Amino acid sequence: MSTYQKFIFSDYAFNPTERTLVLQYALDDTLHFTETYRFDFPFTTFDPAALDVALRQLFFIAGVSYYKTFLPPEIDVRAGTLDAPLAAFLSKTYQRGLGEFYYVNGLDPRSNVPFLANVEHLDTARSKGEGLLIGIGGGKDSLVSAELLRDSGLDIATWSLNHRQQLTPLVERTGLPHYFVEREWDPQLKTLNVQGAYNGHVPISAIIAAVGTVVCILTGRGDHVVSNEQSANEPTLVYNGIAINHQYSKSQEFERGYQALLQHSFGDSLRYYSLLRPLSELRIAELFAPHFDTYRDVFSSCNTAFRHGNDHVFWDGTCAKCAFIFLVFTPFVDRRRLEALFSGKNLLLDPALRTTYKQLLGIEGDKPLDCVGEVRESRVAMQLAQEQYPELGMYEFELDEMYNFRAVMSHEIPGEIWEIIGPMLQP
Repeated sequence: MSTYQKFIFSDYAFNPTERTLVLQYALDDTLHFTETYRFDFPFTTFDPAALDVALRQLFFIAGVSYYKTFLPPEIDVRAGTLDAPLAAFLSKTYQRGLGEFYYVNGLDPRSNVPFLANVEHLDTARSKGEGLLIGIGGGKDSLVSAELLRDSGLDIATWSLNHRQQLTPLVERTGLPHYFVEREWDPQLKTLNVQGAYNGHVPISAIIAAVGTVVCILTGRGDHVVSNEQSANEPTLVYNGIAINHQYSKSQEFERGYQALLQHSFGDSLRYYSLLRPLSELRIAELFAPHFDTYRDVFSSCNTAFRHGNDHVFWDGTCAKCAFIFLVFTPFVDRRRLEALFSGKNLLLDPALRTTYKQLLGIEGDKPLDCVGEVRESRVAMQLAQEQYPELGMYEFELDEMYNFRAVMSHEIPGEIWEIIGPMLQP
């Protein structure tokens, strides 16, 4: 495998007429990458300086997809400026966000990612946005956020990144204003992976956070609302003494770091927070249950449905995410309707998923490398499921007696939003 010494942030360019953003990267000035974003919606009047700050941050964060191919020891920033806080945020986001990548590839999870400041100070920009922009991913979580905010009296809209064909029926079902963004990776990534370049999980939710900031500015909105739950804080496994979290860029630690970066860059004019942070996955499933019939034919939390080349939503019924979703819906959705979601299949009774359920319950091995809940909430969900399915008594475990899946936990939601939403989340 070829090696490279330098990862280069070459350039970024926004074309408001074409509504496109082009990001350019390189390795040693010999291998060049281009990534393109298309913002398919009308723009409001915006501050060009504020937009440039957001575009520059997206440029730096999105570079992780290309940096990871060969992990060069030097970073060369030829376009864009970084001060110390931005450089520190990027170094941490790359290192922690690539934790699973390091694990899968047998690399050192302590590897330093050497972003260095090239200016002492960056001026604070100001955006003029008002209203909330809710990120839509296609699953239950973002739909719960949308339904909680629907009758709040707040000005809300939704947005999504890629998967337009799969998401259009869901977006239409919500009936809310929506903004589509398309991201096109450099096709060389696939070729390099075949040739032996490093490949693996990147902190995609960090990239989504940065794109959402751009969309806020272009649409005149002030708050980017995501739907990451308390469960995203739990590490997936420990590798070389380091906690590895598949969901690092969905974690509260990342949320706080990105909030601090936005405050540093935009003051209080742009905000980012998770509306579901105080909740467990099990509680979110309970809140979604009254809307289950409304969305059952247009939503999916199965990652397979959103892989490149698929054109509709579905549930594969074989992955850890499907197994977990079936488990947490079981106490709140009747058996017939839930099995219909999975083409008549009952995942709890599928022998092929026993090992997966043992992993989810912390009985055997590590948690799956997927966006699944905490071990303790999976155990509570299984205990509730065992009341319906005595045969599930084969799964033996101890419960955390101090754990209440309906408890409202810590969060980073702004005070005036919490005053509206908080009462809706109480059991």
